[in-house]
Amino acid sequence: MNVLLISTYEMGRQPFGLASPAAWLRQAGAKVRTLDLSQQPLDECAVSSADIIAFYLPMHTATRIAVRAIQRVRVLNTAAHLCCYGLYAPMNEAFLRSMGVQTVFGGEFELPMVSLFERLMARTSSLSTAALEQPEPLISLARQQFVVPDRNGLPPLEKYASLSLPDGTSRTVGYTEASRGCKYKCRHCPIVPVYGGQFRIVQPDIVLEDIRRQVEAGARHITFGDPDFFNGIKHAIHIVTALHQMYPSLTYDVTIKVEHLLKHARYLELLKQTGCAFITTAVESFDDRVLMLFDKGHTSADFHTVLQMARKIGLILVPTFVAFHPWMTLKSYEEFLETILLLDLVENIAPVQLAIRLLIPSGSYLLGVPELRPFIGPFDAGALSYSWTHADSHVDALQRDLEGLVQDAAKSGAGRRTIFDLVWRRLQRELGDPGKPLPAVPPGRPRVTIPYLEEPWYC
Repeated sequence: MNVLLISTYEMGRQPFGLASPAAWLRQAGAKVRTLDLSQQPLDECAVSSADIIAFYLPMHTATRIAVRAIQRVRVLNTAAHLCCYGLYAPMNEAFLRSMGVQTVFGGEFELPMVSLFERLMARTSSLSTAALEQPEPLISLARQQFVVPDRNGLPPLEKYASLSLPDGTSRTVGYTEASRGCKYKCRHCPIVPVYGGQFRIVQPDIVLEDIRRQVEAGARHITFGDPDFFNGIKHAIHIVTALHQMYPSLTYDVTIKVEHLLKHARYLELLKQTGCAFITTAVESFDDRVLMLFDKGHTSADFHTVLQMARKIGLILVPTFVAFHPWMTLKSYEEFLETILLLDLVENIAPVQLAIRLLIPSGSYLLGVPELRPFIGPFDAGALSYSWTHADSHVDALQRDLEGLVQDAAKSGAGRRTIFDLVWRRLQRELGDPGKPLPAVPPGRPRVTIPYLEEPWYC
């Protein structure tokens, strides 16, 4: 039986979400082909010959792109069994099924994928018959014994985003996952409706072998895609310590929440020593009220403390934000930009973060926040999210303009400080003070150039 696994977009990474199920399915006897539509055209021959076509949906953007691809695939192959899996699949189950998708998996999807393959292999009727009720769980949190991801057939690592270094050189980047899910329940996070405060680890020997194979394929830097690398602190420390022993010159980056950076501050020096190039951390806002509404588990002061600790040992933090939300004002956005400047974080922050608008997917825990109700509209199936409108139309207009401004400036090759200045000037025009200059940066801290991935992280 032929299985075609399709990824539409995964932020410039070689998709773990294809490589992992490919390994499981090949062990089960499937003939597997993979397509990454961010790098490859849709192969009509592969689509036409597939018995099962499964789309990997790890994020909102990937899901939006997949909708168009599913429509095309249904025309090319009316007999194939269509499946969607990944974080955004169960949240959009009804919509996906309305498009003809027959099976939907979320959470730990490898075992259910094998179950689907074996179930269809055992059927004697045509695969084109009407969809039967799905026996596999919509969301599986089973503890799996992983197998080493099989990256055969995927585009080579050099086709994906690389790590740009301060000296002007770059490093080929590999990508792996040491854990999934998260034991916290931040209300705006899309992981929470699926994992509900639980996380699952990938066994260390599997993680290390996956990295070894990527190093052999040319990787000189590894991105750990875990939602929070410190969810399982012993697991994480074991992996980076063993990895550094294997490859002393290999660098890596991880994502860790502010709360964990404070709680496990004693390990920050170890991260630096084992090659951590930077830590992505979801600060989200400098406004404590917003942080409380998001249930982030940290305050603005906590982030300041973590930033000072990290800088003391030379560890780089890369904050991410939900810059636009119902509780901001034009003035508070100005204060947001001023704080970034005064903390000397302009180079640390990907410009796209200055224009991110709160996304409210189906099942979001934010739907239970009374303070959101005056702003929220109906669910928009086409956008795969709930609509919301700011009380001040100037805020929504500013966000739309900044989104386009940031994208255009980045495409033209503008640097982060140049883009930050453009954002500031656009804001001041909205505030009616177009000539207002940026605040002066306090003296005393040497300017640091930041390593960064060519395609930035965003949710």
